[in-house]
Amino acid sequence: IFAISLILGTTITISSNHWIMAWAGLEINTLAILPLISKSHHPRAIEAATKYFLTQAAASTLLLFSSMNNAWYTGQWDITQLTHPTSCLVLTTAISMKLGLVPFHFWFPEVMQGTSLIIGLLLSTAMKFPPITLLYMTSPSLNPTLLTTLAILSVAVGGWMGLNQTQIRKIMAFSSISHLGWMAIVISYNPKLTLLNFYLYTMMTAAVFLTLNSIKALKLPTLLTSWTKSPALNTVLLLTLLSLAGLPPLTGFLPKWFIIQELTKQDMAPAATVISLLSLLSLFFYLRLGYCATITLPPHTTNHVKQWRTNKPVNLSIAILTTLSLALLPMSPM
Repeated sequence: IFAISLILGTTITISSNHWIMAWAGLEINTLAILPLISKSHHPRAIEAATKYFLTQAAASTLLLFSSMNNAWYTGQWDITQLTHPTSCLVLTTAISMKLGLVPFHFWFPEVMQGTSLIIGLLLSTAMKFPPITLLYMTSPSLNPTLLTTLAILSVAVGGWMGLNQTQIRKIMAFSSISHLGWMAIVISYNPKLTLLNFYLYTMMTAAVFLTLNSIKALKLPTLLTSWTKSPALNTVLLLTLLSLAGLPPLTGFLPKWFIIQELTKQDMAPAATVISLLSLLSLFFYLRLGYCATITLPPHTTNHVKQWRTNKPVNLSIAILTTLSLALLPMSPM
């Protein structure tokens, strides 16, 4: 029921023309993911669900407020006709709360830490899709300076805060924040690039999360002993992480390359330089994850309980997703 509600809420939001329908879809989404977050009945999970509920409720209220304000001034409920400047400002705030863009990012790592890996994957990909489609539809009327500021801050904070983490879900949360920064910076100039970036990010993140779920790794010391269990999977995990970091010749380089190109076309070379340099920060923690997964071979000095070897075959979806995350760069001319 919850999975169907998630699909339903997302579909309602992305196919709506009227603000109230979009809001209703977002509400259905929030209510459907809450039981999934708190499924383990751990106090941490309950706390995560509460934090998630409060932030999403506030963001939905702001979204409703901005659309009502716009309807009050212009008599227009159509999503693409959001023209009133105050409404655009409040909407940008609401959606950055929904997405977890800096400075509204504080809930996101906490919520990710409180849930399982699979629900974490849902939170960082599927739950970001409806707000991004709303941004996409309203992108011509939003304030580019504000979005650029939020984006550069997001990439900076996502990089800096991720450096000191040992919990893998938190690292993935900060990686998600910095990727959202890359998406937000280009949305008012070329929204299609934002969607492309989102699709590729979703694919690579899904590959990483499913791999980690099959290794059962929740923190860095667990990764240290996972090499002996499944060497091939760990090698591919290293490559997928490098793809997330955006290194050529892997898939993750493609959106970064196009976004930098688009920004230089728009005379925003300084912003492009800053955002590229800041993404080196997140490269550091991806490299550390990859280092723990593949380069430090046991025996080593961390006192960590060895895990059981299970000879279960690697999931087909992991194979497909990792192959796509490594080999899609040649599709860039299309």
